[in-house]
Amino acid sequence: MLVKSYYTYTILLTLLLLCAAPVARAQTQDLALAREYFSKGDYSKAEAIYGKLIADSRLFSEVYPDYLRTLLAQRNYKEAEKLVKKTMKRYPDIPAYAVDLGRVYLAAGDKDGADKYYNKLIGQLKPEAVISVASAFMENELFDYAEKTYLQGRQLSKDPQENTHSLIALYMFQHKSERLIPEVLNLLAQDEQELGYVQNMLQNALTEDKDFDALEKELLLRVQQNPDQLAMSELLVWLYIQRRDFYSAMLQARAIDKRTHSGGVRVMELGAISARNNDYQGAIEAFEYIVKEYPDGPYYLIARQRLINAREEQVQHAFPVDLQKVRSLVADYEKLLADVGRNDQTVEALQHMAGLYAFYLDDKDKAIALLQEAINMPRANPAVVADSKLTLGDIYLLKGEPWESTLLYAQVEKANKDTPIGYEAKLRNARLSYYKGDFELAQAHLDILKLATSREIANDAMDLSLLITDNTGLDTSTAAMQDYAAIDLLIFQNKLPEALTALDKMLQQYPGHSLTDEIYFQKAKIYEREGNFEQAIANLQKIVSLPQSDILSDDALYKMAYIYENNLKDPEKAKELYNQFLIKYQGSVYAAEARKRFRKLRGDVVN
Repeated sequence: MLVKSYYTYTILLTLLLLCAAPVARAQTQDLALAREYFSKGDYSKAEAIYGKLIADSRLFSEVYPDYLRTLLAQRNYKEAEKLVKKTMKRYPDIPAYAVDLGRVYLAAGDKDGADKYYNKLIGQLKPEAVISVASAFMENELFDYAEKTYLQGRQLSKDPQENTHSLIALYMFQHKSERLIPEVLNLLAQDEQELGYVQNMLQNALTEDKDFDALEKELLLRVQQNPDQLAMSELLVWLYIQRRDFYSAMLQARAIDKRTHSGGVRVMELGAISARNNDYQGAIEAFEYIVKEYPDGPYYLIARQRLINAREEQVQHAFPVDLQKVRSLVADYEKLLADVGRNDQTVEALQHMAGLYAFYLDDKDKAIALLQEAINMPRANPAVVADSKLTLGDIYLLKGEPWESTLLYAQVEKANKDTPIGYEAKLRNARLSYYKGDFELAQAHLDILKLATSREIANDAMDLSLLITDNTGLDTSTAAMQDYAAIDLLIFQNKLPEALTALDKMLQQYPGHSLTDEIYFQKAKIYEREGNFEQAIANLQKIVSLPQSDILSDDALYKMAYIYENNLKDPEKAKELYNQFLIKYQGSVYAAEARKRFRKLRGDVVN
């Protein structure tokens, strides 16, 4: 009897399932059809189908949002309101449905009614409903109400950090930096471990100068009020780096180091960053600090070398170069070697001395002797040895012995394949081929270097490649390009008067040639190196005034502003030119630096 009953139950169940399957398929087909009607704008047909399907609890979660959208699209606000209220009653444990009622009011044009309703809804929330209601507001792009919900949750929990990350994400999305800044700083004040997260959020959110100004103002205030909160000081260092104000970043890093007695590691990092970004004074002060404060520390020797390196860069970029200062640099290197010894730790000093002797003091034999000493130094860093060989190759090029140069470049490239120093060697060989007028061989090297992992080398290769292709492609003769390349070699060899004469000859020999702007730019750079800034400006002005828009126009205008600011000491004219630059060349690689300099001249930034 039991067996018979079991089989009867099984048969009945099977029959029920067989009957239910077509029904389920039909409902799925109806749902797809309703969505198709909706997508085509046939809302009345979609509404009819959704109206039948909504009663099935199994389909409710799929049908409800589409049904509500359909009713709103038809402006059937009464039916929409009825649907939402019925849903709220049906699912009282899902408070997010209450957000939809305000959506109906908004769609009907009752903004005041919606606002009143939402404020009441938020005011009556229970703590456990905050996240779901805020999420519903976010999904419907009702961001102001989402913010109010998160803040209400904070009040309910009596925790000032409640929903902090959600609010930060919301303010980021809305680009509300004025609310984001205090929120992230409050988070950091509570938990200094959040520094990385805060930096990431700010880096993505702050895009305008006024945002950075507001952050700096708030940070300075908090650092003064709570000097023991190191994360705030670290964030201030980070801010200055973002603004490329490396000097201020270094001063702040030095203050942190004095408080923490951390051995100068932050200051060393800032010194290196300053040097890489051509802020030589900032680098000098950073390394001077290490040398003075930590004479027995692990960074002393490298800081002392980098200090002289930074002074060397500063001298080399102050035109005209003061040869007396060059001799003082050589004396500083000699003293370093005398104090520390000529060993594998000071090879770099030998290399730098050689460069000064060769390129400024015209003592190439002394330079070669120093480089040979560096190359043969036992246990020397292979990278420094390779770099010394490249410098030696440059000096042979100065002497007019290109074959010796190319052998050294090739040697370094072969020994350091697929490394930055290997790519640098290939770039110098490409440039040597260019100097000799062998543009085909130069391009073969450059085509490989355009894909180099080092962005700086790839950019240099691209620049030289463009110079060659732009000025040989349309000209059946490469004579002008060969003349220009030979002049480039004269400039490299520091034969500036001869180079100027040759450039003037090219202007007469090739009037209107595509190289005209490059010729004026080279003349401007030579005059700048000689300290003849008025003539440099005159040649740059010719580029800016050329009727055709050329790739050097932004370079020329920026350099004009820079010369007025730093050499001619005319801040008003510099400010005018920087402003002109920012209007004309917003996408230029110099835009960020031009903006910084313009703001400083305007008085916005005080170092």
